[in-house]
Amino acid sequence: MSDTTHSPDPPSGKDYDVQIEFVFYSHLYFVRGQVEEKQATSKSPRDSVDAIRSIDVHLLSVDEVYSRYSSHPTVGLELAAVRCRERDGKNVISPPPTVYWKKLLDYVFGGFNFLMWISFILTILCYEPLGPPEAFTLGVAVLLILVIVVSAAFYALVDWNANRIMKSIKSLIAHEAAVIRDGKQQIIKAADIVVGDITVLNAGDRVPADMRVMQASSDLRFDRSLLTGESEMVPGSLDATSNNALETRNLALTSTFVVQGTCHGLVFATGDRTVMGCLVKMSGETKFKLTTIQRELWFFTKVISCVALFFFCLSILLYGVWLRTSYPGYDTPSSAIVNSIGCLTAFVPQGLPICVALSLTVVARRMAKRQMLVKNLATIETLGCMSVLCSDKTGTLTAGKMMVGNIAFLNDVFCVEEINERVTKASDPAVFSAFKALHQIARLCNGARFDATTNHLSVQDRTTKGDPTDTALLRFSEALSIPELGVDAITLQQDYQKKFEIPFNSSNKWMLSVVSKVNTAEKNTESTWILVKGAPDVLFPSCSSVLQSDGTVVKLTSRARQTFVTLQEDWSSRGQRVLMLCRKPIEEIKTGLPPNDMEDLVYMEMCNLTLVGLIGIYDPPRPDVLPSISIIRQAGVRVFMVTGDFKLTALAIARQDVRAAASEKVSLKDYYPIKPSDDDPIRSLVLTGEDVASLTSLDWNVIVGAYTEIVFARATPDQKMRIVEEIKARGDNTVAVTGDGVNDAPALKAADIGVAMGSGSDVAKEAAALILLKNDFASIPVAMEMGRLVFDNLKKVTLYLMPAGSYTQFMAVVANVLLGMQIPMSAYQQVAYSISNDVVMSISLMYEKPEWDLMQRKPRNARTDRLTDWRFFFHIFLFYGLMLWPCAMAMWFLYMDQQGLSFYKVILTFNQWGDGWQGYTLDQLNQFINVGQCIYYVTMAIGQCGTLLAVCNRRVSILHSNPLWGPSRNLLVLVGMTGTVLICIVNLYGAGFQRVFDTAPIPGMFWGLPFTFALGILLVDETRKAIVRKYPKSFIAWLAW
Repeated sequence: MSDTTHSPDPPSGKDYDVQIEFVFYSHLYFVRGQVEEKQATSKSPRDSVDAIRSIDVHLLSVDEVYSRYSSHPTVGLELAAVRCRERDGKNVISPPPTVYWKKLLDYVFGGFNFLMWISFILTILCYEPLGPPEAFTLGVAVLLILVIVVSAAFYALVDWNANRIMKSIKSLIAHEAAVIRDGKQQIIKAADIVVGDITVLNAGDRVPADMRVMQASSDLRFDRSLLTGESEMVPGSLDATSNNALETRNLALTSTFVVQGTCHGLVFATGDRTVMGCLVKMSGETKFKLTTIQRELWFFTKVISCVALFFFCLSILLYGVWLRTSYPGYDTPSSAIVNSIGCLTAFVPQGLPICVALSLTVVARRMAKRQMLVKNLATIETLGCMSVLCSDKTGTLTAGKMMVGNIAFLNDVFCVEEINERVTKASDPAVFSAFKALHQIARLCNGARFDATTNHLSVQDRTTKGDPTDTALLRFSEALSIPELGVDAITLQQDYQKKFEIPFNSSNKWMLSVVSKVNTAEKNTESTWILVKGAPDVLFPSCSSVLQSDGTVVKLTSRARQTFVTLQEDWSSRGQRVLMLCRKPIEEIKTGLPPNDMEDLVYMEMCNLTLVGLIGIYDPPRPDVLPSISIIRQAGVRVFMVTGDFKLTALAIARQDVRAAASEKVSLKDYYPIKPSDDDPIRSLVLTGEDVASLTSLDWNVIVGAYTEIVFARATPDQKMRIVEEIKARGDNTVAVTGDGVNDAPALKAADIGVAMGSGSDVAKEAAALILLKNDFASIPVAMEMGRLVFDNLKKVTLYLMPAGSYTQFMAVVANVLLGMQIPMSAYQQVAYSISNDVVMSISLMYEKPEWDLMQRKPRNARTDRLTDWRFFFHIFLFYGLMLWPCAMAMWFLYMDQQGLSFYKVILTFNQWGDGWQGYTLDQLNQFINVGQCIYYVTMAIGQCGTLLAVCNRRVSILHSNPLWGPSRNLLVLVGMTGTVLICIVNLYGAGFQRVFDTAPIPGMFWGLPFTFALGILLVDETRKAIVRKYPKSFIAWLAW
C-alpha cells in the first residue's frame, strides 16, 4: 500500500501538473498515468458514451487494479480512505430528468379535457362572430376554461402525490452490501459504497456498483437482463473476454445480479458514473405505462367521447337541415351550438379519471402502512384477479429461521440440545469423535458469513449474510464447543485455509469446499480435504464409506444405506430439511489454476466420499399462514406449493399449512375444464421435478383442470417457471407466485404477480411486483382484498356517474331537438353538474369499505370480466336512469303546468314559443324556463343521492351496511350529498350566477319532492337486492351487476 506511481509530465497547455501518491478520487480518471479532472456537471449523451468507451479497468491485471485504486484483497480500504472518498457523493443513480412541458400538455389536453376544449372553442365562436354577444354565452366559456384549469391542476396534483407515495414506498427497501474494510467483512448501505471498496457478492445479490471481478468461484453467473436484455445467464471471469466493457465477463455492472456462485469485486465506479448511470442519462425520461384499468378506462373514454361527438354533430345537423328550415326562429345558430354542447358535457363522467387516480394512490398508501411495497400501480388491480397462488416453502410458508434439530451418525442419533450432556457423561468422550469431522464440514463448507460488526453479540443475535440453510449450520457450528474432542470454531478456522469452493446451486444440490491445514510442516494425506454437503439422494451415489460415531470408517453397505434412507424419510415426514455431510482426504492440490480447470480437477475427485452423517434442519411454519390460506381459499383461489425440497418434507409442511392430502388419481378424459368446478370434490396431488419433466400437454390439462391442491417437490428453477407458464396457458388463470430465493426468480418473473419476501434475495425482490417487507404472509389476502376493492369501487363510481351525468342530461338535449320544447337544462347547468355535483359525490365512493362477501366471490377473470358490460349498461339506461330522468322531466312539466302551460302547450311548440304564447310575454316565458331548468337541475342532483346510496352495496341491504355507522361507515358519502345540495343552493341563489347564467330560486315544494324520488330509487333498488338474495338463480339475479 506504500508503493508510489509517478505520472509523466503532462503536455503543455494543461492547467494542472500533479503527481498522485495513490490517492484516488472517483471524479479523477487515470489515463496512461495522466490525470484529467472530471467536472461535476451533468453529462450529455455524448459524454456518457465517451465515459463508457473510456473504461479500461477490465484490461488490467488483478495487481494493477489493486494498485490503481489503492486497495488490498484482504484488508480492503482503510477508514481514512473511505472518509476521503465519501466526498464524491452517494452511490445513487440520479433519476432521468422530467420533461415538464410534455406533462403539462398531458394535464391540459389529456382525459376528457379535449372535449372541454372543443366546447370552449365553440362557445367562444357563438359569442363572437356567430351570434350576438351575450353574457350567458361568455359565462359558459369562462366556466369551461375554468373547468380545464381546475382539471389540469387536479391531474397534476394527483400525479405528484402518486409519485411522492411511490418514492416513499420504494425508500422502505434497504439495499445493503457486504464489503471488506480494515480487514473485516461488514454490511453497509449500498449507497455508502465508495470507489476502491472490495465487495463480497453471493448468489442472489444485486451488484451495487460497477466493479472488476477479482476473485470468483468457477460457477459464477450473472443476470444482465436489466442492462443488456440478455435472458441467458452470463458466466463470470477473472480475465477480460472482450475489449468492450459491456461485453467482457470480468466486470460486474450495477443493477445486474449474481444468480450463481460467489465473487469478490473491486468498485471502480459509483452512482451516475456507473454504466447504468450513463445509460439512464442517455435514455432520458422513462415512458409512462398505462395500468390495466387505466387502459380499459381510456378505451371507455374514447368510446364515450366518440358517442358524445356523434350526438353533438347529429344535433347540429338536425338544426341545419331540419329545424332551421322547418321552424325558422326556433333556434339561432349560436343558441343551437350552445344547447348542443350539452351532448359533449353530458357524456363526460368528469369524476371518473379523478377517481381512478385517487383509488390507486389511496390503496397504495393503505398497503404501504402494512409494509407492502407495490412497485407499480398495475399490481394492485391484478391482485384482485388472482386465481392460483404458487407458493415457495422455505421463508414463505415457513418462518425462514432455520435451526439444526438433529444429528445422525451410522450408529447413533442426537438432538442438538443433548450433545454436550451426552459427551460429558460418557466414560470415554472419544466414542463421539465423529463430531470433530461433522463440525469441520458444517463450519468450513459453508457459504454464510457473520457481519464482523456484530461479532460481540451472542451467536443467535449476530447478523449473517447467506442462505438460510447455511446460516443455520453456521450458527450451529459456531456455538458447538466440545473441549474434550477439540471441537472449537475459532481454532478450526485458524487451522484451515479454504483453497477452492463450488457454491450450492439448484442444479447439483450440493456445495463443495477444498481446505488445507496451515502451518503444517509435513503434508500427509489428511492435511487437505474435500468437504461436501447437500441432498442425500444426490450424494449417496458418490459415497463408498461411512463414519461411525467413534470416528472409525467402515464400508457403506446396502444395510447402512437403508438406515440413512429410513432416517431421512422419518425426519422429512416431520417437516425437516435433511442434509448429508461427506468428506474425502486428497493430496495437496496445485493452486493458481484457472477456476474451470480447478472445477474439473475437483469433479474428478467427487467419488469414494466418506459419509460423515446427516443433519436435520427444521424451519417452523409461520403462525399466520394457516388462517391466511383459509381466507385465500374462501376467495376461490387455489393454493399450490412449489419447492425444491424433498418430497416428504414438502408434504409435511403442506399438511400443516396448505392442508394438502395425499396423491390421488383421476380418470382420464378427453377434455378437462380450465379449473375444477364448485361441485367437484377436493383432489390433491404430489409431483416431483422428475414428474414435471415428463408431463405431456394432456397431463397438464388433467392437473390444472381437476386438482385443487398440488405440491410440486424437488422442482428446479426452470421447472418452477414451466409450472407457472403451464397454469397460465390453460384457461384464464391469473397466477401469483411467492418466493424469496434465487431459484424463485424465474417463476416470479413468469407470473402475473410476483410476490417476494422482504428478507429474500435481491434477485427475487427485483423480479417481483410486490414485496412484503415484514415477510408477513397474512398480507397476501389483504392485498387481494385491496385489488378487488379498487375494481369494485370503480364499478360503483361508473354506475353512479352515468345515469345522471350522461343519460338524464342527454335526454334534456333530445327533448329540445326532437320534441320541440325549450331545453329543460341549460348548458351552464350541464357543465356545472358534471364538474361539481358529480365529482363531489363520486369521490366518496372511492373510500367505500370492502363488502362482507368481497372475499367470498370467485376471482375476477381479467380477460373477460370488464369494468362495463351489457348488464352494466342495462342498469344505467333501463334501471337507475329510467327512474331518474322521468322524475326530473316530470318536475319540469309539473312546474309548467302550475304556470298554466299544460303538457301539450310545452311539447312540440318549436318556434311558437315566443312573445304572446298562451298570453305570456317573452320575459315571463323566459322566467318560466329559468325556474324550470333549475328545478330539473335540482331534481337530478338530489335524485342522484338515491343512486349513490343504492350503488354503495351490490347485494347487501343498506339496513345492514350503511355509511353512517358499523363496519361500512363512510361519512364521506354524507359529506358528498351535503356538498351537492350546497352547490345547488349556491348556483340558484348566488346573485352573480343569477345575473350571468339566468339561474333563479325555485318554490319550496320542488326542494322537497326530489328527496322522495331519491328515496324511491333507493327502495326500488333495495327490492331488487332482496330478490337477488332470496332467489340467487332468478332472472333478476342473472341481470344483477
